[in-house]
Amino acid sequence: MSEEPTCPPPDHSERTDMWWRVLAIGAVLYFLGVGILAWTGNSNLFPTVIMLGSSLVPAAYVAFFYQRRRLSRLTMTTTAMAFFWGGVLGVFAAGVLEPLFISSLDFFTAFLVGLIEEAAKMLGVLVIARHRRHDSELDGLILGAAAGMGFAALESTGYAFTAFLNTQGSLSVTVATVLIRGILAPLGHGTWTAILAAVLFREGSVHRFHVTPKVAGAYLLVASLHGLWDGVPSALGFLGPGISAAVGQLLVGGAGLYILWRIWRQAVRRQMELMAVEAQAQATPEEQATPQR
Repeated sequence: MSEEPTCPPPDHSERTDMWWRVLAIGAVLYFLGVGILAWTGNSNLFPTVIMLGSSLVPAAYVAFFYQRRRLSRLTMTTTAMAFFWGGVLGVFAAGVLEPLFISSLDFFTAFLVGLIEEAAKMLGVLVIARHRRHDSELDGLILGAAAGMGFAALESTGYAFTAFLNTQGSLSVTVATVLIRGILAPLGHGTWTAILAAVLFREGSVHRFHVTPKVAGAYLLVASLHGLWDGVPSALGFLGPGISAAVGQLLVGGAGLYILWRIWRQAVRRQMELMAVEAQAQATPEEQATPQR
């Protein structure tokens, strides 16, 4: 199996605030587009505006991790392709499988949705990873974040279009749908897929993935988080529709972000240890004999 050329780690002085620029500039363009659409009534602008709004937060989320890839071999092209394939293949697979197994959504079928969609999003990671080394947890985490957010962007576009149709063309409801899903995006798909892909890469060898008990456990964990995300609001229905959804999703989303943060720290530590070992192995005998200061 071929490998993608190893890229040298970027300079530690590289700016890490570009994700803010992506978010700010994208938000300005989105609201400008909404204003032009409302002013002109030109329906040809609708797909562009909705796609821009649905992709804004996912793109900024991926940029946040990509700019902290100092110990990763990933390139921007590879990360962007993971975003594309994770979105397209994930949405297609979920769109085919969910109607076959799920007739209505309740607390229990929500977990089946989690099992289906968390597997579907990994298709994008596997497409990109087939020509890569499979031993860098950081690579897996970033690719997973990109694939998951690609799925989130396309799914949000679908929800926005459905809202537009169900309200006979209400632009305000459509914009509200895009904004709400954008705010919640970092708590869901990208985080869950990043967790699973990081564990998959960590447990793999250089050229092969291994479905170990830890990988299976990670899959069940993120599928459960996904199921709780969809199912807890119905279980907390006594609080009212809006409050139950907000409380449930914030609790589940916060738990997912905490798990991802722990995995990120562990991945950075392991990668630094690996790089130190590799540097020591490549050092000359004179350099190895020189004490480190």
